[in-house]
Amino acid sequence: MGKVYYISKNVGLGLLVLAISALVTIIALSITYDKEKAKNRVNTGDQAAINSDIPDPTPVVSKDPWDQYRLPSTLVPTLYNVTLWPRLKPNADDLFIFTGRSDVVFTCLEATDMVLIHASKLNFTTFDGRHALLRELSGGWTPAITKSWLVVETEYLVLELYGSLKEGASYVLHTEFQGELADGLDGFYRSEYMEDGVKKVVATSQMQATYARKAFPCFDEPAMKAVFNVTIIHDRDKTALSNARAIDVRDTVIEDTKVRITTFEPTAKMSTYLLAFIVSDFTYVESNRQNGVQVRVWARKKAIADGHGDYALNVTWPILKFYERYYDAPYPLPKSDQVALPDFQAGAMENWGLVTYRETALLYDPERSSAGNKQRVASVIAHELAHMWFGNLVTMRWWNDLWLNEGFASYVEYLGVDYAEPKWNIKDLIILDDLQGVFSLDALASSHPLSRREDEVNTPAQISEIFNTISYSKGAVVLRMLSGFLGEPVFAKGLSSYLNTFAFSSTVYRDLWDHLQKAVEDTPGLRIPRTVHEIMHRWTLQMGFPVVTINTRTGHVAQQHFLLDPESVVERPSQFNYTWFVPIQWMKTGLAQQQYWLLDKTDRNPQMRVSGLNWVLANTNVLGYFRVNYDNDNWNRLISVLETNHLAIPTLNRAQIIDDAFNLARAKMVDVTLALRTTKYLSKETQYIPWQSAVGNLNFYYLMFDRTEVYGPLQAYTKKLIQPLFEHFKRVTNNWKTVPEGITDQYNHINAVGVACMAGVPACRELIKSWFKRWMDNPEHNPIHANLKSTVYCQGVALGGVEEWDFVWKMFKNATLASEAARLRGALACAKVPWLLNRYLEYTLDPEKIRKQDAISAIVSVSYNVVGMPLAWNFVRARWKQLYELYGKGSFAFSKLISGVTTRFSTEFELQELRRFKEDNKAVGFGSATLALEQAMEKISAQIKWVTENKGPILGWFSGDAV
Repeated sequence: MGKVYYISKNVGLGLLVLAISALVTIIALSITYDKEKAKNRVNTGDQAAINSDIPDPTPVVSKDPWDQYRLPSTLVPTLYNVTLWPRLKPNADDLFIFTGRSDVVFTCLEATDMVLIHASKLNFTTFDGRHALLRELSGGWTPAITKSWLVVETEYLVLELYGSLKEGASYVLHTEFQGELADGLDGFYRSEYMEDGVKKVVATSQMQATYARKAFPCFDEPAMKAVFNVTIIHDRDKTALSNARAIDVRDTVIEDTKVRITTFEPTAKMSTYLLAFIVSDFTYVESNRQNGVQVRVWARKKAIADGHGDYALNVTWPILKFYERYYDAPYPLPKSDQVALPDFQAGAMENWGLVTYRETALLYDPERSSAGNKQRVASVIAHELAHMWFGNLVTMRWWNDLWLNEGFASYVEYLGVDYAEPKWNIKDLIILDDLQGVFSLDALASSHPLSRREDEVNTPAQISEIFNTISYSKGAVVLRMLSGFLGEPVFAKGLSSYLNTFAFSSTVYRDLWDHLQKAVEDTPGLRIPRTVHEIMHRWTLQMGFPVVTINTRTGHVAQQHFLLDPESVVERPSQFNYTWFVPIQWMKTGLAQQQYWLLDKTDRNPQMRVSGLNWVLANTNVLGYFRVNYDNDNWNRLISVLETNHLAIPTLNRAQIIDDAFNLARAKMVDVTLALRTTKYLSKETQYIPWQSAVGNLNFYYLMFDRTEVYGPLQAYTKKLIQPLFEHFKRVTNNWKTVPEGITDQYNHINAVGVACMAGVPACRELIKSWFKRWMDNPEHNPIHANLKSTVYCQGVALGGVEEWDFVWKMFKNATLASEAARLRGALACAKVPWLLNRYLEYTLDPEKIRKQDAISAIVSVSYNVVGMPLAWNFVRARWKQLYELYGKGSFAFSKLISGVTTRFSTEFELQELRRFKEDNKAVGFGSATLALEQAMEKISAQIKWVTENKGPILGWFSGDAV
């Protein structure tokens, strides 16, 4: 699945700007049924209970197999024949429904008198009081079904048999069922949109992670791969899509209804979570077939007619061709359909052969979309196409190894985009978009390892919970580090061997290490200090990461587990005692040195001893997943180099120095004023990555101090830093008439304007006000460049009142381009008038106003506004039960609701409020936000202590040394 952009990565600067002036920017891309009764149908219990969300399960104590969340290993599916008929008009009870029938062929691996198969929120047709029919495939004796029932909590259909199934025999299980085509964004669901004044309805699906069981009865675990024969019955004016190509389309009449039946080729052997179906009146653009593969991009008719699918189509083939060479394996399917959906919970989903996307992740308008929008489209496509091999062709055995799927795709997406768009220099952005972001989460004692034990991940909520930053971003940067010390050719060789060996099957992470180790052994001259297994186990089986401390006076090198608040937490036990095998690339006074491995807690490297004007810089180009600390003398030398000749230090390391220093200061490993000194040179810096690193870290200071007397001096310092960058881009853009050519220069152009306006640069605010007024005066002709729209829209709302907010709301409701709608939606959270923000919060509960897919990000956007923070927190507390029922069971975005609304919490009173919130809502539950709640409390505790200890020194520095 694509990364879930809860708050678009286009608003990377927004954390800083929203915290102060509620600006929303578009910088760092970065790149989760059944009410109707019918004759012969049996409900899964009381009808109302079926359609209500189930509370978090209590620990299972029963030994009965239907009370366990994992399927027994007695049966394995081989083939499904699935027919579904979605109704795109409501019935007499105002419900959208689908009906279906399924034949699943399975083999008995061990004699058993019971069949367990997943089913959730389905009403079944009964056969002599039983929910299914069972027969032996070859026509032999089949034990009768003596009893059948549905288990709501563990989501099973249970069949009790009179006698046992025979080991080695194959059977066919037939079911007929009905479900609701609801708007819940999972399973088989409906999406609605307006086109030419007419409401259109789409039937679509999202099966990952545990929602295929809501569409038809199935063995819904990733290792339970099978072949699927899919047939869709639908209205004649609609088109049906599935994973495979359509092989037959015919019209008929069923139940006095004129319908069309689309039958698809058998799929490849695949997991249930990758299955997909869509019924719509979408249209498509298609490229010329290459190697016999059909590539199409589907979307709303107007979007395709306006050319919004063209960029996605044009970038798909280069990315596919790159992966074929990289994996040394051809694309495994005859087609690749990519579909933009108006309602979609995640960023995208890698359904094999039928990839689904949010519109913002697939559609691009050259006239109205920003550089950030374009990069996001390319990055998300590259991420999903990477999965066609890594994740789909070869799949993790169980969800505890999710990181292997998502971390890998999150890493190689940069390689794919770099091949398709070589001028972007995209690979460097992994430092901002993944590494620095995951550092803050993985520095908590409540973090978790990449690979978790299987018994730690069982329930649907627990599975949803691990679709998080650790799985995606830490997975990406750890694999990048592995590729770095092996060398990309060796890494790719091991991947190719792994993929070709395990094609169409499932693996565990150790299998990948086996093939990478073999690639190492087959490469003459390549030496690593331990096996791939030994090195990588330390990075994947224990949580966190090290800080490497180098004393340049003695050459002493040490590592320790980096924690933001090491004094108030107790480390959980680690089988490796929080020691990593650390590959360190480094330089001495600008000259690259031989890579050094730190294999113990402490070591000595005489080469790292320096004196005088010489300096040491470790983790060159930030290839390693660790922070670096130095003795004070070396820190002072590095800061001196920044201030006198910053180009002597590589661009990525300038960003690293800032990020490491600020976070080491938060952990009390260096003085807070040392961290602030690393930013003084920025008045000379014009590169985006160091600037964005600084913006992200200064944002923390704004979040902690924007309600205190520190804010004024902090803003004044920011203004002093940003003024030269603002003037630089004024010159580069010919007095704001053009935009820079390079994509990272365009991002820093946005930084210059956004931060300058936040910091109170008069010329910036006048510029933005003039642009916004010209737009309000003539809404049909927007004078604002797409790159700057988020900043200008937000500032316009923040500086205005009801008239400006209502204008943006109207433009939002009329927006036909999803990325434009997203910018406008973000700007609505920037208001400084409390009642406007409260009204907007209420709108998030009305899908006619704010789509369900966007509700959580809208609430979190309000919380990033210093005026909106208490309003959003009160809203979440008051509406928790409702929010939980809507999103808590499975939404991948749900955890961001807790982490987002508590981001600014830094007082004991706020911590006690959160603890009270936890206690008050125990009966409701927290679902996939459970871990996020614990992490929020840990972060707030650390922030309270940090603010108490550092407020005085920070105020003194901004008032004195910074001037």
